[in-house]
Parts: sequence; C-alpha cells; structure tokens
Amino acid sequence: MPDEGEYCTVCGGTPPDKILIKRIMVDGKETGIDKLEWIIEEVQKLTITDSIKIGDELMLRVSQFNYIPTKKKEAYREALLAEYRRAP
Repeated sequence: MPDEGEYCTVCGGTPPDKILIKRIMVDGKETGIDKLEWIIEEVQKLTITDSIKIGDELMLRVSQFNYIPTKKKEAYREALLAEYRRAP
C-alpha cells in the first residue's frame, strides 16, 4: 500500500507539528503562508538571479500549499520576493 501521508490521530487533519506557517505582510495585512521557509530554500537551490523568474517560482510553490486570491496575486508576489531577499 502506498504511503498516504501523515494525519493527526485525533482529528484526521495535518498533525500540529507538521504545520509550518510563517506570517508575512501582504498588502499591509499579516498573512500566514504554510511552508514558506522550505519554499524559499527550494527556490534558492535553483540559483536563479532574475527577479521575475524567482517570483514565478515562489508563486508556483506557495500556491500549491496556500490559497492566493486572484485580486491579490501581485501583492503576494511582491511580499514573497521581499521575504526571499531577506532570507539567509
């Protein structure tokens, strides 16, 4: 049987220790982004230098784990790029 992932034994959802939400400011509002630190590390491994391509990669990965409202996509992109630039 294939591995179906990890689930909370109490509620059946994501186990609390597997939730990796970081809060950043998006369009002046504090917003939680799940797995952001991991996503930034993965994009850094690509060694891309073009800001547009970095933004594309961040948006692609963030949208896999988080809802991004259509009207706020550009605000998310700017906030994610700013957070990426601050990362070590």
